[in-house]
This record gives sequence, structure tokens and C-alpha cells, in this order.
Amino acid sequence: MSATRQLGVLPMLGLWAGLCLTGTFYATWHGYGGRDFAATLTAFAFFLLVMLLFAARGVADSLTARFDPGGGIALGAAAFLAYLIYGLGTNTFTLGRAGAVACLVFVPMALTASAERKPGGTWQDFLTLAGVWVAVKFGPSHWLWPYPSGRLAYVFTVLLAVNVALAVFVLLRRLDGIGYSIGWGRHWGLFTLGSFAVFGCVAIPLGTSMRFISFAPQWHAWSSLLFTALGIFFFTAWPEEFLFRGLLQNMLARSSRSDLAGWWTASVLFGFSHITNLGFPNWRYVILASIAGIFYGWTWRKTGSIFASAIVHALVDVTWHFLFRTE
Repeated sequence: MSATRQLGVLPMLGLWAGLCLTGTFYATWHGYGGRDFAATLTAFAFFLLVMLLFAARGVADSLTARFDPGGGIALGAAAFLAYLIYGLGTNTFTLGRAGAVACLVFVPMALTASAERKPGGTWQDFLTLAGVWVAVKFGPSHWLWPYPSGRLAYVFTVLLAVNVALAVFVLLRRLDGIGYSIGWGRHWGLFTLGSFAVFGCVAIPLGTSMRFISFAPQWHAWSSLLFTALGIFFFTAWPEEFLFRGLLQNMLARSSRSDLAGWWTASVLFGFSHITNLGFPNWRYVILASIAGIFYGWTWRKTGSIFASAIVHALVDVTWHFLFRTE
């Protein structure tokens, strides 16, 4: 089911400019500035621009139609150049760091290029997805992005991973059905709010009975709700939905020739991806995250959009952040 209303290029550029300006004002308010800050902002703005532009109406289709798969290599090279601007501008450049980022960018491209024109769901595709996930989850992000004091390490790692995944799976592999767009369709409000509400009815009693969460509203922190919600949506929910629903669930359904098998398998794998969170092995986290994955996957199946599933994902994370404490 495609979106009936999608953001075009100009509104998406406006959203990008607004997010960049908000980040700039926030950083300058906290005393950041100079060449280090300018280089960091340049890299951040580029990565975010790619992430958002590919979600604008018709952009991905236009790029794949206009350029051969070499466009993916060009995007990867541009992403690597953005890292060099960051490293040189912040005086944190080393050959080791540059080499690690080059591997993160170009190894997935070389791997998936070997799949040639085969349909999505080859072993190269799954290995690439696993490698990107491992790099984000366990990679030396604070070493790669040391300025400013590693505070943006996770955000930059996620943005770079999304850029690489777009270059590989949209431009090189040309995988369709990802649902990588920001838009809205008929009944989507019912699907997203219904999915969030039903999950809450399941997860809150279960999480409480498992002594995993307890009700502990942080009323003093509600002034940061908007900023926190935006951060969770763009740097946690959107990338994870792109990886686990748009790519993994999509390709599992294709390779198994079963939407149901792809949905449930991706949900379980999503749950197990959280096993190291808050201590290993955290089986309570795995159980609740797997159930959450089922609802996120259902939303993606009903709407065909990671935007809708990312909204449900973000609502869950924001509610957890502000209303509950993890035991």
C-alpha cells in the first residue's frame, strides 16, 4: 500500500534545514563553535540530507532511473569524504580511523556488487545487513567520532550506516518495496495508534509482571519532550525500522516466499538484537522487544511504509523514556 500523500523535495529540504538549524542553535547555546564545530556540522548536515532526501517523493526512483549502480559507489565516496571533512576539521584524523570508515563504507558495496542482478535476499544481502548492524551495535563509535567528547558518536554512526544502506540497497541492489518515504495514507492513523495502543496493553502488564519496568513518570523532564522525541524518531526508530522492516523483513519475506515467515522471523531477530542491552543476556528485553517487533512489523505490512512503523516505534520509546523506569 503506497502513501497517498508524501513529502516532496522542497518540504523535505525545509525539514532538513529546520533540524540543522535547531541543532546549531542548541550547540552554540552550549558553547560550541569554531572550526571543529563547523566541520562536525558539515558532516552531520550531509548525512542527514541524504537520509531525508531519499525519503522525499520520487527521489529514490529518479536516482535509480537516472544513474547506473555506480551512483551507489558515488554516494559511498561522498559519505567517506564527509567523514574526512569531520576528521580533518576536528583534528581527529588518523589513518586507522579513516581505514575503519572506508571498510564500513566500501566493503558492503563490494560484497553486494558480487550479487549482480539477483533478486533481493541473497546471502550477500543478509551478510551486509548483519555487518552494518554489528558495526552500529558493537563498533568503536567513540573512537571513530571523538569530537565532541564522543557525545555524537552514536548519532554519526547511525547516520553513516543509513547512508551506506541507502547506497547499497537502493542504488546498487535497487531493492523495491522498502517503504522508505515520509508520507501518509488512508487509515494509517488507525493502524499506527491501534498498534501502539494494543502493544501497550500487552507490554505494560507483561513488563511489570516480569519486573522489567515500573511506573515512574519523570514530570521534571517533560520540557525536553519535543527534542527527545525528534532524536528518538530520526536516530533510533527510523534507522531501526529501515534495517529490520524495510530491509530485513522485506528480504526474508521474499527469500522464504512468505510474508508471515518474514514478519515473525524479523521480529524475533529484532528482539535478539537487544540481548546485550542493560546487561548480557537480558532475556526480558529480548521478549518485550520481539513482541514490539511483531507490532512494528504488522504496521509496516499494513502500510508498506517504515514511516508508519517508525512512529509506533518512537511512541513506544518515548513513553518508556518518560513514564517508566527499567528495573
